[in-house]
Amino acid sequence: MNSRDQLLKKGLIPLIGNTPILRVDSLSEMTGCDIFMKCENLNPGGTVKDRPALNMILEAIASGALKPGMTIVEGTAGNTGIGLAMVGHCLGYKVIVVMPKGMAPEKHKILKLYGAEVVETEAVAYTDDRHFFKVGKKIGQSSPDYWWANQFDNPHNYLAHYKSIAPEMYAQMNEKIDAVVVAAGSGGTAAGISKFMKEKNPNIKIVMPDPQGSTISQFFKEGEFGTSSDYTMTEGVGICRFVENFRHVLQDECYTIEDQKLVSLAYWLKQKEGLVMGMSSMLNLAGAFTTALKMGPGHRIITIMCDGAERAVSKMYNAEFLAEKKMDSTLVSDEQLKKIFGSIQSK
Repeated sequence: MNSRDQLLKKGLIPLIGNTPILRVDSLSEMTGCDIFMKCENLNPGGTVKDRPALNMILEAIASGALKPGMTIVEGTAGNTGIGLAMVGHCLGYKVIVVMPKGMAPEKHKILKLYGAEVVETEAVAYTDDRHFFKVGKKIGQSSPDYWWANQFDNPHNYLAHYKSIAPEMYAQMNEKIDAVVVAAGSGGTAAGISKFMKEKNPNIKIVMPDPQGSTISQFFKEGEFGTSSDYTMTEGVGICRFVENFRHVLQDECYTIEDQKLVSLAYWLKQKEGLVMGMSSMLNLAGAFTTALKMGPGHRIITIMCDGAERAVSKMYNAEFLAEKKMDSTLVSDEQLKKIFGSIQSK
């Protein structure tokens, strides 16, 4: 069997990681803070999820759980599936991705370009047996020839971020970080980064922006998840149940940020700086902007550009979709933007 070093040289895999950071000048100047984004959209699969996809697959191969000829199965809102499909294709594995209906059509197309089989399920609550996680698990455990990746409970998800993106961020910021802002879906990114940062400096504040429809903020405030509502804008971010990766999350604050606020920020940035990005990336940046306003001038804050604008074209940057959802993309003034985000309360 190929060694880990040999596998890391195959296809697009060597391009995963070592992404640059970008200073968001417009928001930095407005707040008096330095606000940075780690450009994970520049990974070959286009998202931060390339990292856990690679680590989970390599660890499964090393343990013997994933053998040549087997098929990788995952339940996902899209980006982890794309990472698994890309890495799996490079290493010669078939991939089955189970996704809920309503995800951006761009993700479906990218998955199929990488040769993945897409199984679409109803967009239902976790308690329903038709939930994408439950359907994915059932498929993944239905044959000895399938390997169920299980990003939500697989420790090699959060460890991927602990071992790779977090050390990169810390070094690129010259070890000078006041706050890290990271949203959670599976909890892997938040867990790995927060664990690393708190070990390096317990004074680094970990802030988790939560999207409309999720109840992570309720979990951190009250110790239990509530009932979810419909997700309109973000995909793959936010959750309403406890998963294993959450055991390792070390957060200080959590904000719920409504979809309309994300749209207002997206169109302001597009006009002011020509900066466009995916929906989860915009949630992260909204959290970083809010954190900068609350902390005051002179602080250094970093967050993650999880994915690029090509995965938000059908939603955030689609006038028809916004009109259907009764959201307004009218350009707001600088003062209006500061007022909108300065009023957000932490949990």
